[in-house]
Amino acid sequence: MVDLKARPFYLNDEDIAWVQKTLAQMNTEEKAGQLFCVLLKNDSQETIDYVFRLMNPGGFMYRIMPTQNAVNASREVVRRSKIYPLIAANLEKGGNGIVEEGTLVGAPLEIAATDDVTLVEKMATVCGREAGAVGANWAFAPIIDIDTNFRNPITNTRTFGSDPDRVARMGAAYVRTIQKMGFAATIKHFPGDGQDERDQHLVTSINDLDCETWNKTYGKAYKAGIEAGALTVMAGHIMQPAWERAIHPGIKDDELMPGTLSRELLQGLLRERLGFNGVISTDATTMAGFMLAMGRERAVPESIARGCDMFLFARNLEEDYQFMLRGIRDGIITPQRLDEAVTRILALKAALGLHRKTLNISEEEAKKVIGCPEHRQWAAEVADKGITLVKEEKGVLPLTPGKYKRILLYRIEPMGEGYSIYQVSPVLEQMKQKLIAEGFEVDEFVPQPYGEGFTTKYQDMVSGYDLMLYVANLATKSNQTVVRIEWKQPMGADCGLYINDVPTVFVSLENPYHLLDFPRVRTYINCYSGNEAVVNALIEKLTGRSEFKGKSPVDPFCGKWDAKL
Repeated sequence: MVDLKARPFYLNDEDIAWVQKTLAQMNTEEKAGQLFCVLLKNDSQETIDYVFRLMNPGGFMYRIMPTQNAVNASREVVRRSKIYPLIAANLEKGGNGIVEEGTLVGAPLEIAATDDVTLVEKMATVCGREAGAVGANWAFAPIIDIDTNFRNPITNTRTFGSDPDRVARMGAAYVRTIQKMGFAATIKHFPGDGQDERDQHLVTSINDLDCETWNKTYGKAYKAGIEAGALTVMAGHIMQPAWERAIHPGIKDDELMPGTLSRELLQGLLRERLGFNGVISTDATTMAGFMLAMGRERAVPESIARGCDMFLFARNLEEDYQFMLRGIRDGIITPQRLDEAVTRILALKAALGLHRKTLNISEEEAKKVIGCPEHRQWAAEVADKGITLVKEEKGVLPLTPGKYKRILLYRIEPMGEGYSIYQVSPVLEQMKQKLIAEGFEVDEFVPQPYGEGFTTKYQDMVSGYDLMLYVANLATKSNQTVVRIEWKQPMGADCGLYINDVPTVFVSLENPYHLLDFPRVRTYINCYSGNEAVVNALIEKLTGRSEFKGKSPVDPFCGKWDAKL
């Protein structure tokens, strides 16, 4: 059913014999278990006991945890698995995608701003080294979505930009590099995010390109990743109506499905037209984009029946496992389709050498690799080459205490309930302290609690400060609808009210599109990552000790003419 000697598995006769023998010895429950990739947030013995009482999963995906916990988790899940498990993480920027102490080398968009493929290779190398040190073998990366819609709240800095050629080139480089290190790469999120302005965590989103344009953009990126040997593809909860209609003429609107549930996209486009022979994983099936498309009891087995091989996460593991088994018993998943999916999963494990692997990791050895000086130096290199001076008012830079002794700092950070885990205010505080160490006097803006007629005098503000410095740290993340500035009350108290009388500089540590909300600021800088390496490099550039080297990999002006003023 599956050509195991072909790309991307390239198995020899001995490996194929192991796959076939292992499959033949499995019962239905064991096969169903291999379909699941289970989420682990820590090394909780209670959680692991619960999982293995229910099933023997094909894989696990780690959320970010301390190194010690990750080492313990890997030892335990390997020890208890009948077949060596896949162990995955979102290794999109560095080892920070799996362990708290991991190195954030650079966001994909930051690396895209360098236009240097060797830095993609360094980032992927760090991912492989640091994640491998705690037992991982599967990277849920690279993201080869194309950030063509600045309003999209989830792609943003997670992508290699809006140029399909660069996305294809950098995505393929990541695939080649990390797979040389014994990992499976995952190109995602098929059929492609970045067109819609909605988040598939919250709604079934749409890639609305026509087939020809899709081929020249997303198709090019997927073809490059597949030809580079990508072992896995992650299907997103994203529809691609043009291709679904081309493959299935007459399909009704209410029959259009996201990639995770579309036979047309999975089999007709990805398998047949793009020639992908590896493992297809769903994206997280806890997302609304999956659950809004079809009732869960049917959607769980249909995702496999229609072409996915692995089922990522569960809403309730016991219930979803029973949904899967019921789908097998009821014929939604045929015996042939079940065996095909499990064959590919076993082939992936054989391609990684897991059928012969003995886990040999320790916390002590892992900590020698994670966050090591070489990796931090690579992060510094990415920051130095990536930070982008988008526009500059003549004569404002560089910033020196002689020119701008008194600075008013405007912090723009996430606000409100539920945002605490996304706050990176220590980085902003580091930036403030570095400015003070340079000899600047830094006050922070605090809005007055009253409105029109009683605000601080305009002239007092103009005469009281030499420079207005805005630093925004609004990061893209899941489960949000926008990444926009929400100005403070009353009446947008922290808007750029003084740009015509006081030199003003705006720095975005993350989202590159803030000129949409502050179009007339005359000096604007994009950094793409809010890590310490970026802050260090940014201070060097603001003070004139280092030149700005990055080139915008997206349109930072958001198509607005006034943003260029």
